[in-house]
Amino acid sequence: MARAPFEIAGNQIKAGTRETVEVPVAKLYTHTPLHIPVEVVHGRRDGPVLMVCGAIHGDEINGVEIVRRVLTNSALRHLRGTLVAVPIVNIFGFVQRTRYLPDRRDLNRCFPGTESGSLGGRIAYLLRTQIMEKVTHIIDLHTGAIHRFNLPQIRAELKNPETVRMAEAFGAPIIINAGLREGSLRAYADSQDIPVITFEGGEALRFDDVVIGSGVKGVIRVMRELEMVPAKKGPKAPKKRSETAANSLWVRADIDGIMRPVARLGQKVRKGQRLAMVADPFGESETAVVSPCSGIVICVNNLPLVNEGEAIYHVARFDELGEAEKAMDYFRSSYESDVGDDVVPVHPWDDRQR
Repeated sequence: MARAPFEIAGNQIKAGTRETVEVPVAKLYTHTPLHIPVEVVHGRRDGPVLMVCGAIHGDEINGVEIVRRVLTNSALRHLRGTLVAVPIVNIFGFVQRTRYLPDRRDLNRCFPGTESGSLGGRIAYLLRTQIMEKVTHIIDLHTGAIHRFNLPQIRAELKNPETVRMAEAFGAPIIINAGLREGSLRAYADSQDIPVITFEGGEALRFDDVVIGSGVKGVIRVMRELEMVPAKKGPKAPKKRSETAANSLWVRADIDGIMRPVARLGQKVRKGQRLAMVADPFGESETAVVSPCSGIVICVNNLPLVNEGEAIYHVARFDELGEAEKAMDYFRSSYESDVGDDVVPVHPWDDRQR
């Protein structure tokens, strides 16, 4: 018996086909209509329905490229189940190169949304009713905020065994057992028992080939784990690619000034170790910024001009720091293949290129 068509936004996609659906979302002041583009790949055989989405914050563009590359992967020719790819959720922010919606709301604080509320509430409602209610699993793609570079990492609420399975399969070096924020896509999905993981990597408004490559591989690994695409031929990679952080802490500047970073992204640090120095422009005062715990640096503020109280480092704390180091070493040794045959860019976590 043939598999039933997949229905989305009034469209029916037949089994064994793929189609781009333009979901109408709103209009500009000129009455020019805006749409959320959705690519549906509907396999001939039954299986999970996985949503992969990017740019819920409009300036986080690495996720857009990750989705594009996933859609070109040859493994999709043998797809079981359905892939629902939404490269640009916040179409308003993406067009304006900003994190937010025109009314300055954060779309990732508007779920589950309402049909007649704010613009953010209406878009969240549309995404929920037209797409999210039809899926069984979700991968939400993010980057660091502007001027902040995130180490590739997975954030997830690790109470659901299926969520844990997805997080570990993805293969990012770090998994953070992150609490749910009210109004987020992840919180709503969790409330509906939809397993969801968030991938973080890179910086807003910047492409990074290593982050993008590891993101593409991670999505395909999850699809293999869910048996949506065939297993990779040849020797299997180590099952344990990631380590889970007990929690994470932001480190903030104690004074206003110019920051000189000392610790690098992905570096192991000990409690009390110096991360950076902050000084006034004349060199009359200088303050050390130290780590409040032992862990791995997972985010660095790349803007050297800082204000008192500004977050400048993010440190993930581990019960077994040695195992976290091994996960980082595995990532360092494998990321060359994430960017194909091109020249491998220099990154702050790559000790061998310093």
